[in-house]
Amino acid sequence: MLALSLASFTLIALMPADPVQIAIRVWNLSATGETVAALREEWGLDRPLLLRYLHWLTDFVTGDWGRSFRTGEPVFAEFRERLPVSLLLGLSGMLIAIVVAVPIGFFAAARPGGIADRASRIFSVFVQAVPGFWLGLVLLWVLGVQLRWIRPFATDATAIVLPVMLIASHSAAVFARVYRRDMMETMRQPYFRTALAKGLSRRQALWRHAHRGAFYALLSAVRSEAGWVIGSTATMEILFNLPGLSQFLVQSIAVRDQMVLQAYVMVIALWLLVMNLIVQILQRFLDPRLA
Repeated sequence: MLALSLASFTLIALMPADPVQIAIRVWNLSATGETVAALREEWGLDRPLLLRYLHWLTDFVTGDWGRSFRTGEPVFAEFRERLPVSLLLGLSGMLIAIVVAVPIGFFAAARPGGIADRASRIFSVFVQAVPGFWLGLVLLWVLGVQLRWIRPFATDATAIVLPVMLIASHSAAVFARVYRRDMMETMRQPYFRTALAKGLSRRQALWRHAHRGAFYALLSAVRSEAGWVIGSTATMEILFNLPGLSQFLVQSIAVRDQMVLQAYVMVIALWLLVMNLIVQILQRFLDPRLA
């Protein structure tokens, strides 16, 4: 986190844009020498880069994330207001994907080449090939305009159901194929054939002897998929006009809102570290040899 904060702070600070000039234009201030000097001193832009970083880092860890150049509000307050929407989208999509992927992968492995296996393969290719924003637009038009089953861009709880399903669909396809692949590997092991010889059906043997290892492999896929969910969540927030972090970020990029960009990088890094920690804890629970 420390190395990432330094790297991102340096890159963002070296962007070809003067935050003071941007703030003066956005806030309609008078571009006098006194105003420019006062803002540069308030934001520490008149200090060396390393001192600016140390000052920012000290404020950041104490909850002072600076002010947004675009809105004029504290960045921490802006993030605190929007973070629940992004977390709800990302976490709900991941959890639903895991719940859906296990039965799909199980029945695909129980009968290779069967209907479930072929359907899961088609589903995986489809969600990988079709852009999420395009599929979202089509579903908005079909379900919201033609069938009127949903209310597009509504402000109630139902507005988040379709974005969550779209996020979950991509991850579910990936998880299901990973789960199936590991089960197929288990079916080639001698102990699996021994379980069949003792009288267990294929499905019973798969669940008793392959599920734990396949779920372990699925959790490993969660690590990489957690990064993809960030981009998918951003797409859904923009497409469905949801007031999340990513929508706020996109609006801030156009005005080079450095405080928002820096805070977003740190929040995303923390999200990935937390997801990695959760996966490690669950994997240790599934495999006591890692303890």
